[in-house]
Parts: sequence; C-alpha cells; structure tokens
Amino acid sequence: MTAPAAPDTDVPLPELIVCPQCDAAYRLKKPQHGERAVCQRCHTVLISPRRNAGLRIIAIALSVLILILGAAYFPFLEIDAAGNRNAVSIMDAALAFGGGPLIVLSLATAALIIFVPLARVLLTLYVLVPLVFDRPPAPHAMAAFRLSEAMRPWSMAEIFALGCAVALVKIADLANVAFGPAFWMFGALVVLLVAQDSFLCRWSVWNALEHPKRS
Repeated sequence: MTAPAAPDTDVPLPELIVCPQCDAAYRLKKPQHGERAVCQRCHTVLISPRRNAGLRIIAIALSVLILILGAAYFPFLEIDAAGNRNAVSIMDAALAFGGGPLIVLSLATAALIIFVPLARVLLTLYVLVPLVFDRPPAPHAMAAFRLSEAMRPWSMAEIFALGCAVALVKIADLANVAFGPAFWMFGALVVLLVAQDSFLCRWSVWNALEHPKRS
C-alpha cells in the first residue's frame, strides 16, 4: 500500500521532509508498517518502515561481509585454452595491471568492486546494531551513515557482474570456462546488496540517530 505525502511549505522545519531527488518539500507524516510515503513529483520512496527490518538488514549485512571476503580470494573463473588451464580470483583480476601507472586503475577497480561495498557493510553494521538493540547510537554514527550513503553510487559490484557476463559471452567460443566458488558467491552477493538497499528505510535511520533512545 502506498501513502503519498502531501506537499506543504508553511510548517516548521522539523515537520518537513524533502525529497532527495527533486527537492520537493512535504509535511512529515510517518506511514504505518507496510505502507510507503512517496514523492508525488518524481515517485521516489521517502519513508518505507517495515517490521523487523533492522534485524533483516543486519543479517544480510553479515552475509554480505562473509561473501565479500570469500569472493575476493576464492577462484572466480577457471579458463582452459589450448591445454593451458588457469584460475583467477576477483583480486587477481582487479590487480592484473599492477605495474607502472596502471596501478592506479587496478586500485580503483579493486576499490569499486570490493573495498567500497565492504566499507559500506561495516558502516551499516556500526550504525544499525546499537539502534536495533535499543542502545544509544555509536560514537559518530551520523557521520558513519552519511559516509555510507555518500559511497553508495561508487559501490559497483552489480556493474562488475554485468561486465563479467558480457566478457563470458565473448570468450565462450575461444576457451572452456568453468565457474569457481567465488562466481556463485559474487552472484549471491549482488542479490543481497540489492535486498539490503530495498529493506533500508533511510529516514527511519536518520530519525533514530537524531532522537536516540536512552539506556
């Protein structure tokens, strides 16, 4: 069920919510669990509270953490061409251009597909665990959550997965390709990252950080 917010401007600032996409201002009215407050201009979801969403996000984040570490170092693909067999991990592929000025490209690739998603998971756990268990926010939790949101456009695990799919189509006729354990880990990782973002109600997190419970 969708509960659209009503636009209003002649209200105090604490009673306003602003769409992060189009900057439309609305009177703040928290929807019930299972409902959503949606921007009438651009249809961006502003508030989407769900029961037990925090516990689900923490469980997903822990799963993502394990999958990232495994996917980074287990074999991703095994390629057999002309009798030569080679296995490569994601870190091997990211750091393939490790010499000279291309080291910058290697480090950027590794950051976008491994380290940025890993940092976002750790920041999410740092922010959410105290809130979910009714504890005061962790020190600098607001800055940590702001940093996590700032890194969100730079978390490109999904782009890497699409690039791998295109590359596999191109080399399928040239070599025999077998999927390693990291391939399946990475596939599950991408799905869980999308699920984590869909469960996360950012307004609820900001509201909990600005109005913390006292232990």
